[in-house]
Amino acid sequence: GWNDYVSRLEKNWNNVVSSNDTVVIAGDISWAMNFDELKADFDFINNLNGEKIILKGNHDYWWNTANKMNKFITDNNFDKIKILHNNSYNVDGISVCGSRGWMFESDEAHDEKILNREVNRLKMSLESAECDNKIVFLHYPPITTDSKCDEILNLLKQYGIKKCFFGHLH
Repeated sequence: GWNDYVSRLEKNWNNVVSSNDTVVIAGDISWAMNFDELKADFDFINNLNGEKIILKGNHDYWWNTANKMNKFITDNNFDKIKILHNNSYNVDGISVCGSRGWMFESDEAHDEKILNREVNRLKMSLESAECDNKIVFLHYPPITTDSKCDEILNLLKQYGIKKCFFGHLH
C-alpha cells in the first residue's frame, strides 16, 4: 500500500543501482518550498546507491542559484548529489548535459522569456561539455504527439545530440 512506498522505493532503487552507478533525476525531486524543507528529501536521495545528478522540474520550488544549492549540498554533506544547472558532468566518457527545458504553449512574452532562458541554459550546458559523446536530459519533453519546442529541438540538432531523455510525464 501507500504506507510503505518510501521503503519499497529505497529497496527497489538499491536492488537496481550499484554504488558505482550514476543516475540522472530529471526534475520534480521534492515538494519542498525551501532548503529547510528540502533537507529530509535530499538526505533520503543522498543515502540511495550511486551518484545522483539532479536537474530542475516545474515543481521544484526550492530550486535556487547554483552557488546557493552547492553550498546547501556541501554544508549538509550530500556527497552523492550534484546539480545540473548551466553545466555538464563527465561520466564514463560521456558528457551529461541538460536543463529544465520548456514547452512553448503560448505566445505570451512571459513564456518566450522563460523559453529563451532555458535554451540559453541548455546551450551553456552543451558548451561546457568536454566529451564528444553528449547526452541531454530535460525535464519537459522537447516533442510530444501534439506539440514540439523547435528552439530546443534545433539546439539538440545543432550539437548533434543523438540521445535526449526527459521527465515530466506524471
